[in-house]
Amino acid sequence: MANGALYLDSDSFHDVSLGGRRVLFHLPTSALFELDSVGEEVLDFLKTRPCITAADMREWISARPEGSLSPAQVAETVDDLRSLAILRESLPGAATAPTIRFADHALNTLVLSVSSGCNLACGYCYKEDLTAPARARKMDADTARRGVDLLISESAARTGINLAFLGGEPLTNLPLIRSVVAYAEERCAAAGKRPNFTLTTNATLLNEEIIDFLDQHCFGLSISIDGPREVHDRRRKTRGGRGSYDLVAAKAKLLLSRYRSRPVGARVTLSAGGSDVLAIHSHLRDELGFFEIGFAPVTTSQNHQANLSPAELAEVFEGFKALGRLYLDAAVAGHNIGFANMHQMLAELYAGSRKVLPCGAGVGLLALDDQGSLNLCHRFAGSALPAFGNVTDGVDRERLDDFLTAAADLPAGCGSCRIRNLCAGGCYHESYTRYGDPLAPTHHYCELMREWLDFGLAGYVELQDKNPAFFTQHIGSRRGPQ
Repeated sequence: MANGALYLDSDSFHDVSLGGRRVLFHLPTSALFELDSVGEEVLDFLKTRPCITAADMREWISARPEGSLSPAQVAETVDDLRSLAILRESLPGAATAPTIRFADHALNTLVLSVSSGCNLACGYCYKEDLTAPARARKMDADTARRGVDLLISESAARTGINLAFLGGEPLTNLPLIRSVVAYAEERCAAAGKRPNFTLTTNATLLNEEIIDFLDQHCFGLSISIDGPREVHDRRRKTRGGRGSYDLVAAKAKLLLSRYRSRPVGARVTLSAGGSDVLAIHSHLRDELGFFEIGFAPVTTSQNHQANLSPAELAEVFEGFKALGRLYLDAAVAGHNIGFANMHQMLAELYAGSRKVLPCGAGVGLLALDDQGSLNLCHRFAGSALPAFGNVTDGVDRERLDDFLTAAADLPAGCGSCRIRNLCAGGCYHESYTRYGDPLAPTHHYCELMREWLDFGLAGYVELQDKNPAFFTQHIGSRRGPQ
């Protein structure tokens, strides 16, 4: 370090103790570095002052017990910290948001909101345009085909594209789904691409014929189900006001007994009065047989009675940790018990994810509604947020680029947050619903998310020690076409 001063950039790392070990989570790269005893002592010393010089280091070393630290050991550690920009010759100024251009990120997923109609009336539904099936606005074949053509043309050199079918309940427009699948397979064959299909359904309309069609075309399926009967029926009711659990569970069992092409997952919406994560996971995986269960807490429903209270939200995250502990114990033994939230966090740590934006909405993904408008994601279909183009005129690149660049400019408080590169501000639609602004950060559970990441860091280090093969055998295996 010669004689110049060096500054510790405390916003570039998160220092955490894990089972008696010190680990640095390097925020710019989402990488983990274990500190040896020399690294621990040097870092603790650096934290005591805003900047250091070579003279400061020599004085500190000389004041220590003779032989406890050599100048060479300290110099090596300092060089390592400088290479990670944890030690800098000057502290960085305010970060400038990168310019995000839609054209720089090939579109790979188009969500088709095929119908606004749903035969259920769930108490927390986010859709602003939801109707009964008889009054549904359904996407027509011409709009859908133009969407497929747009996706293929915007996918650039990607060899695969993803088409996701959502509603309402998408199976209320099954003829369109059949038509789109046939058209996409034909167009992709001509373009040298592979189509991948996914569908999220409440399962109530499934029968053997539909299941076999979905199986034939290798759909990735997600079933919306909230847990055991008493939990599920609290919010997921028919339009006549009856609970839907018995029907959904019966159809799910039929699906799971017959479907062979891909594992089937359950999507759980956690609302007020139903926050027992362990019990819900056990029921859905051990009793019904789903491969994987993902949980989504409700905090921004327009039906305020459905929102989790702060105490319930904290209980949810404690449940995540308890289930995460079971996941880790199983992973050490080489098994995946299908806890999607934990699995996804470990996958992001394993990949060294560094998010500039919270998700792929507007970058790799857009959502097409029945009017032919291109929305930021499926949650905005039917909302008041202006669209970003349409299937006739194409993507409104200027407006989308402006939005994405603004989204990459993290607000005050987020820039120094230790999870900023795994969160990047939170869900656009949740912010839009709760704060009226899709770019507002989701501050209402920031601290819970930070604690959840700390739990994930500890689990990641433990799993790397005890069974690193789990990452190659189970992590990343769910990726769609690239």
